[in-house]
Amino acid sequence: MKICLYGASSNEIDPKYIAAVERLGYALGKRGHTLLFGGGAQGLMGAAARGCKDGGGRIIGVAPSFFNVDGILYPHCDSFIYTETMRERKQILEDRADGFVTVPGGIGTFDEFFEILTLKQLGRHAKPIALFNVEGYFDPLLALLENSIEKGFLKAACRSLWSCFDDPDALLDRLEHEENDPVDVRRMKNI
Repeated sequence: MKICLYGASSNEIDPKYIAAVERLGYALGKRGHTLLFGGGAQGLMGAAARGCKDGGGRIIGVAPSFFNVDGILYPHCDSFIYTETMRERKQILEDRADGFVTVPGGIGTFDEFFEILTLKQLGRHAKPIALFNVEGYFDPLLALLENSIEKGFLKAACRSLWSCFDDPDALLDRLEHEENDPVDVRRMKNI
């Protein structure tokens, strides 16, 4: 499987997040999967890449060419795709991935998660989406989504669009075994 990972690019975070995502990357590589990611050398992107490489996995980086400056991009990718824009980068990640994992991150990570989630809700893909909930990082996000369901802004059926795990092996088990059945858009939207 080509597993797209979205996550933080900063090292200025608690090392426990870096260690956890490195373990996820290692498990991904050990299972023979390919890491498809934004190409960053730092933060949780770099942690996933290092772990995947140590686990014997293949790594494909995708980033705009303006990021190709010293220390920004992970230098040990098996292949690298350069784009002109962030939008092109996101499209390539979306098109080439067999599943998506979001690890802790900031605005860019939230943007990527919500875009791929929206596309699934609209029936544009049926690929699995998982959150890696390190140290309960995504608990407030999950509470927000539940609140949206309770207030009628999301249909309860939308809960099936994503899964959430704090264990790398359980997360990968889900990605490997989730059926890519077409999404019934009528169940997901108020249309």
